[in-house]
Amino acid sequence: MIRKYRIGTPFETEAVVLSIKEETGEIPYLDRNETTGMLVCPLKKEDIVYGLGQNIRGINKRGFVYESNCSDDPLHTEGKRSLYGAHNFFVVDSDEKFGVFLDYPGKAVFDIGFTKTDLLTISTEDENYDLYLIDGASVTQIVKQFRELIGRSYVAPMWAFGYGQSRWSYNDEKEVREVVENFRNNKIGLDAVYLDIDYMERYKDFTVNRETFPDLAGLAKELKEKGVRLVPIIDAGVKIEEGYDVYEEGVAKDYFCKDEDGNNFTVGVWPGKVYLPDFLNKEAREWFGEKYSFLLEQGIEGFWNDMNEPALFYSEKNLDHVFARLDELRKKNLDIHSYFEMMDLVKGISNNEEDYRSFYHNVNGKKIRHDKIHNLYGYNMTRAAGEAFERLMPDKRILMFSRSSYIGMHRYSGIWTGDNQSWWSHLLLNLKMLPSLNMCGFLFIGADIGGFGDNTSQDLLLRWLSLGVFTPLMRNHSALGTRRQEPYCFDDTDAFRRLIGIRYALLPYIYSEYMKAVLRNEMMFLPLAFVYTEDKRVKEIEDQLLVGDSIMIAPVYTQNATGRYVYLPEEMKLIRMHSAGEWEEEILPAGDHYISVELDEIVFFIRKGKLLPLAKEADCVDHMESQLTYLDFADKKAEYELYRDDGFSKDYDKETNWQKIVVEK
Repeated sequence: MIRKYRIGTPFETEAVVLSIKEETGEIPYLDRNETTGMLVCPLKKEDIVYGLGQNIRGINKRGFVYESNCSDDPLHTEGKRSLYGAHNFFVVDSDEKFGVFLDYPGKAVFDIGFTKTDLLTISTEDENYDLYLIDGASVTQIVKQFRELIGRSYVAPMWAFGYGQSRWSYNDEKEVREVVENFRNNKIGLDAVYLDIDYMERYKDFTVNRETFPDLAGLAKELKEKGVRLVPIIDAGVKIEEGYDVYEEGVAKDYFCKDEDGNNFTVGVWPGKVYLPDFLNKEAREWFGEKYSFLLEQGIEGFWNDMNEPALFYSEKNLDHVFARLDELRKKNLDIHSYFEMMDLVKGISNNEEDYRSFYHNVNGKKIRHDKIHNLYGYNMTRAAGEAFERLMPDKRILMFSRSSYIGMHRYSGIWTGDNQSWWSHLLLNLKMLPSLNMCGFLFIGADIGGFGDNTSQDLLLRWLSLGVFTPLMRNHSALGTRRQEPYCFDDTDAFRRLIGIRYALLPYIYSEYMKAVLRNEMMFLPLAFVYTEDKRVKEIEDQLLVGDSIMIAPVYTQNATGRYVYLPEEMKLIRMHSAGEWEEEILPAGDHYISVELDEIVFFIRKGKLLPLAKEADCVDHMESQLTYLDFADKKAEYELYRDDGFSKDYDKETNWQKIVVEK
């Protein structure tokens, strides 16, 4: 059951696709303070709160404060309250289970037992929002209703489920060819090479540096013949430069965000000074979306959208103020107060909250201040692309994932979890984010394997790959100036080859479970507590997940560990994979077990009565064979629903895509 309550005059976010009749009167489960406008929900000691999509800390969100305020912040430490996404959906697992979706595009704060341990409070900057309450007998039932409310999730082309290699930056086509050759020469699977900002001409969207990439179309064609796609980045800001067609068209058609006086708002990002396309303006969105055709026509079949919180290095207005104040401070004997003022001035230049209150959007002819709808910016940038792909290539899937997001964007793309670090804690954070993102409709997801910032180690990258083989987006990405982390750059290249080879063996299962989650509005990654509802122990287990219907994973996420303890809520079969075609099997009883896990193997568990389809190892998705083998844990019978389609068209619902596999003993 879904109930809708309208408070004030909400902005239409278009996150919801179903029409729900508005109700009046008291709001169940939540008390609304008429003075503060705050929503309050009492929590019992044993209650668990799940959700909020992309965020720090655990799967159970109790004990901290979370903010929905899309933020460009690469240091995802425990004290950070917001990351790149704003996903205002959570479920309270109590005697009466219920879900809450706050459809509000501005800054919202969720205090989940932090200020007062027995209270969950929600506060917004103004009282204009739609509130949806969802009742259900179980958490999964509530999630399914919510997913039906917000619409079907995006489906990526099947090649995008192969291994991808990225780095800021591959500077020219010679380096890209060398990367591909090194993968092929070392017999390591590869389906995509990602191009960061240096492929562009002076960091300008929808341009190519003709000195370093003289024939992008030829390069894309050459690599595709080897089963490898090129996936370029697109940033939100448009460089201010005379003669640059995107800039000149945007100015002529008045498609950029404005300041208070109606002038184009000037900020700085990679190219220097830029204007921000007004993605909340339907006409501007259509205009920007059409620009992707420049790269589509050169054989590009996938993109990643970045810097779309929007990230601001500075605004021209605030930079002038900071420089003026620094000139004054330079003449002073800096004591502790003036020194910290200087430091705060400099640190506060980027992503300044006052800057977000200083520019405006044109929404159906109405002027709306950016901070009121801040969380919709990245969503609508990616929506611009997704809607354009429907017009430009209506029968073909185009890969798209974004950094910033709001609920609703899941219909147009996946996400990657942003600029993480080469930290063991971020490997664990990657694991814990997966169910929360699935709850909010984001299924094509993954983290920068090995970590984007800082320097990875061989063991960290191998352990991260052991998780990454199960995530739909499997991309290794690293920052300029960090240690190279292509698999062939390390001592044990063979270990990397075998782990990535296991990904291709698992692909029939990963793809089937992904498509089931899409088509049935379900989750692909589930906490054990969502399934083993009568087992009280699993409520506190956050480092083991069910992946689809058949398997459970329990990755190692501690440096120098040679294994870990695992709790099995039922009898399961342990699979120890050494390569795509070599594994060991062992049946383990329910209970606690210490499991050894070498760096060069992947260990997971098959549930009783379940099957796991396996393919042969391949160097890319295009070269995979159709013949499958099956691992099972059958007492008398094991069953599996296998989903197979052509991997690139959009006819997802054909009955012939499904095949029932049964093993009887």
